[in-house]
Amino acid sequence: MSIAQKLQREHLAEVVPYASARRTMSGGSVWLNANESPYSNDYQLNSDNLNRYPAFQSTELNQSYAEYAGVNEQQVMSCRGSDEAIELLIRAFCEPGSDQIIVCPPTYGMYAISAQTHGAAVKQIPLRTADWQLDLEALLPALQQTKLVFLCSPSNPLGNTLASADIQQVLETAKNTLVVVDEAYIEFCPDATLATWLERYPNLVILRTLSKAFALAGARCGFALANSDIIEVLKKVLAPYPLPDLTVQVAVQALSRTGLQRLQQQVSSILEQRAQLLQQLSALPMQIVADSDTNFILLQVDNASELIDYVKQQGVLIRNQSAQVGLAECVRISVGNNTENRQLIAALNSFYGESL
Repeated sequence: MSIAQKLQREHLAEVVPYASARRTMSGGSVWLNANESPYSNDYQLNSDNLNRYPAFQSTELNQSYAEYAGVNEQQVMSCRGSDEAIELLIRAFCEPGSDQIIVCPPTYGMYAISAQTHGAAVKQIPLRTADWQLDLEALLPALQQTKLVFLCSPSNPLGNTLASADIQQVLETAKNTLVVVDEAYIEFCPDATLATWLERYPNLVILRTLSKAFALAGARCGFALANSDIIEVLKKVLAPYPLPDLTVQVAVQALSRTGLQRLQQQVSSILEQRAQLLQQLSALPMQIVADSDTNFILLQVDNASELIDYVKQQGVLIRNQSAQVGLAECVRISVGNNTENRQLIAALNSFYGESL
């Protein structure tokens, strides 16, 4: 046994790290496995202050995002992607070894992994498979013993949104529980946002990111939106300089009038490509699992591993979701640009042509 194995916290011996798209797959020329934007945009960077530490919280960035999200600046905290916000929520509000969080699988895996890393328990209350909505009959009674409940809407990996009436019932039932709604994909269905609910519900937290629709996955910029008392507690466990100066510069430009106009144009293009892709996929022997309100599509196939290996040989990377609760033999495909989607369809047609 190595010294690291001897000295690590006991519970970490059983923790399996998150298998990100970049960590588990490499190669290929068409990356449709990480729900990234197919667009790469140019930004102007100023290096004058790179010899100085950045601000703990950039006033310019937080004001820009507050205006964009329709909240006030005191309700915004910027951080290194929404992944860091998940981590901070658990570190700030869950006592190791005694508190638990609730997740509703199939859902984003980092909620559970962040809790396990910190020593918090994870209670799973799966979505109803009939409609992929919250199982309120099972969820509501469990809220009284829980510090945090994570609700992913729009869902990753399903792609659908959760019923707002159900989330409202959770908020009203769990007055002593933080209800964290992950809106990483909200730009693809902006009418579904719950940001306007912050004034009504002191226990609501909303997670946002610039990684998806804003095409800034490499910049690592995310936000927690909550009432100021929650934000102040989160800041107690936030690193002294969470966002690099270059990230702040890029994020502010992305949130400018020009940047937001470009965002709308690119979202519209992705939605058009999604509609075309859905039509093409409907001609193949695969089944759409849920209606998508995002930039990806979840499909059930006969043999997920075989399909993924085959299209990878054609240079196309897609994501296996078969390990998720209720998603046996399911693959997730990000919507690319027209060229990437045509390469995907060609690879799929070739696979099914050879398998028939």
